[in-house]
Amino acid sequence: MSEPVEEKIKDVHLAEELSKRYLSYAMSTIVARSLPDVRDGLKPVHRRLLYAMRQLHLDPKSGFKKCARVVGDVIGKYHPHGDSAVYMAMVRLAQDFSVRYPMVDGQGNFGNIDGDGPAAMRYTEARLTEYAIAMMEGLNENAVDMRETYDGEEHEPVIMPSMVPNLLCNGSSGIAVGMATNIPPHNLSEVCDALLYLIDNPDCGEEPLVRKLKGPDFPTGGIIVDSFESILNTYKQGKGSFRLRARWETEDLGHGQYQIVIKEIPYQVQKSKLIEKIASLLLEKKLPLLSDVRDESTHDVRIVLEPKNRTVNAQMLMEHLFKQTELEIRFAMNMNVLDSDGVPRVMSIKEVLSEFLAHRHNVLVRRVNYRLDKINARLEILSGYLVAYLNLDEIIRIIREEEDPKAVMMAKFALTDNQAEAILNMKLRNLRKLEESEIRKEFDDLTAEKGELEALLADEKLRWQAIGSEIKQIREKFGKKTALGRRRTDFAEVPDDIEVPIEALVEKEPITVILSKKGWIRCIKGHSALNEDFKFKDDDALQAAIHAQTTDKIILFDTSGKFFNINASEIPSGRGFGQPLRLMVDLGIEDNISEMFVFDPKAQYLIASNSGKGFLVDENHILAQTRNGRKIMNLGEGEKAVFCKRICGDMVAIIGDNRKLLVFKLEEIPTMARGRGVTLQKYKDGGMADVQIFKEDEGFTYNRAGGCKTETELLNWLGHRGQVGKLAPFGFPKSNKFLKD
Repeated sequence: MSEPVEEKIKDVHLAEELSKRYLSYAMSTIVARSLPDVRDGLKPVHRRLLYAMRQLHLDPKSGFKKCARVVGDVIGKYHPHGDSAVYMAMVRLAQDFSVRYPMVDGQGNFGNIDGDGPAAMRYTEARLTEYAIAMMEGLNENAVDMRETYDGEEHEPVIMPSMVPNLLCNGSSGIAVGMATNIPPHNLSEVCDALLYLIDNPDCGEEPLVRKLKGPDFPTGGIIVDSFESILNTYKQGKGSFRLRARWETEDLGHGQYQIVIKEIPYQVQKSKLIEKIASLLLEKKLPLLSDVRDESTHDVRIVLEPKNRTVNAQMLMEHLFKQTELEIRFAMNMNVLDSDGVPRVMSIKEVLSEFLAHRHNVLVRRVNYRLDKINARLEILSGYLVAYLNLDEIIRIIREEEDPKAVMMAKFALTDNQAEAILNMKLRNLRKLEESEIRKEFDDLTAEKGELEALLADEKLRWQAIGSEIKQIREKFGKKTALGRRRTDFAEVPDDIEVPIEALVEKEPITVILSKKGWIRCIKGHSALNEDFKFKDDDALQAAIHAQTTDKIILFDTSGKFFNINASEIPSGRGFGQPLRLMVDLGIEDNISEMFVFDPKAQYLIASNSGKGFLVDENHILAQTRNGRKIMNLGEGEKAVFCKRICGDMVAIIGDNRKLLVFKLEEIPTMARGRGVTLQKYKDGGMADVQIFKEDEGFTYNRAGGCKTETELLNWLGHRGQVGKLAPFGFPKSNKFLKD
């Protein structure tokens, strides 16, 4: 029997091992999949796509090839991932509404701005664009390092030479493990201006660079409505957001009528979903200013909005749509990229531009050295040719007579191995006088070029001038004078926050609001009689009923001294029992509603507790900002806030549980923003039963047998605030209420 195999088992901590492996996975995702490189702005899949297409000779002047062929080469040679993922990455590079400067020229259905997907890869065809060619210029000149592919059979570039600042020009987005990136596209001409400024002023701050760069330039256009200070701060930190709006205009239809036409929508917003959202809000009657929405788009976006009528303010309608839909978005920028050392970090705009320039400087040096090596090799050969022409007869004799002509020539004329080999391989028809002069001319030209290149390597200032010339050439080729390079996204001043009144958002209709004693609230259409026999649940009854409009605010005053407000349009309607008021406002468990009324923006109110204390409050103090309500009246032990009366006169009549009635002038009650108030009437036992505000010349009114009675002779009860008062007039209701509820 064989000897037992020693078990090689290592004891490790599970948490430690998991953290190591998860970290390896996370770094793989960050570096090799999700984050772009700051130097060429590409992720590995995009880099491999472009390189594979270059290897297939799909340059702009050649014919198209099937996308399936390209995808097959990519996943077979360079990128062993799913074919659909690679194809979708390729499709995005061809969509002029997704990337600012497309790198793939697509033929066939590559999707659209509505969100429709592309045709299958077997149907579509593609080739490279001029922009993509500029990205790879110098690959054959040792401009960048090459590495083996995953199977070791091919080589691929580690980075692209990237004559264009692609990271900023096309932007990037991606989600890694624990980090993400989202960079907006910019205008190439403006990025080049910023680069040239940075070359001349390497110690400058971010502000002059941002003034050159201006801001994002989205492929779908739109308008950025942010202040320069906000944009500058975003670029300084490498994080922030841009407020982007759709571009719209009005078209006159004659006779005072008009329609709104949206011509550009925000970046990455699907047009079909945007229109569906507007239509949905329209059906839900949440856009009362809008009558209809139509999509009249062809290749260009054209969304037509019809206002409700000719009196609708177009600006107000659009402001409401900006708040409700994706006609306005916040594009969040996170400039998280891999730096030249492969380390992920968030960079400022100056750091990004500096890294690109450093990359271009490195590429320039490598290409110059490559060219010098080629020139030196060629000069070596040309020197050998010149020696051969000067000693042509002897060279011919050696070749004819010697057994090892190469060794003899090298020894006799001090030739190198390469020179001797080149002479031996020379064709007989080149042995003419004209050829000698051409060789001398080529030798002189190459010698002069060599001198220039060596001077370039020796002088950093000359190198930066050369880089500046390259950037100017790129700016000329893809700049604002071209159809591709013109700026598409404009800037506008930060708009005022237009508060759209509820009257403009809700159709005005009369309603009757009904509140039950159990706290159920509902409304019915029209102004029904307030003494109507409304239906309620068992053991429930009417608490209050008021007439209102759907555009009104309903104010509720509870026994804890809080004011709540709800929009009348939000109150449930129908024949049911409504819904609990506590679902709409945060009413305390032991609190109940004392008063309900329609808000009047110009009114003043008297609020009072059952202990006879109260004060006046202005209308601007009773509106609550949240559903928690607004505390106005402070209460003592056992007190409840029970009255809130609108001021409609100059006198106050108060009656207590003891049937003592007191009349005094309203001016004796102070106006307060919050507090417990002052004593309105003094009581020995019991408390305050009712209060009425009236005009002195009209008198106060109360119910009595046979109808209402108005008392204009006030002298018997006239006094001052805080007094006891005198007995109520004969026939005053036993309920101690002036009027029936």
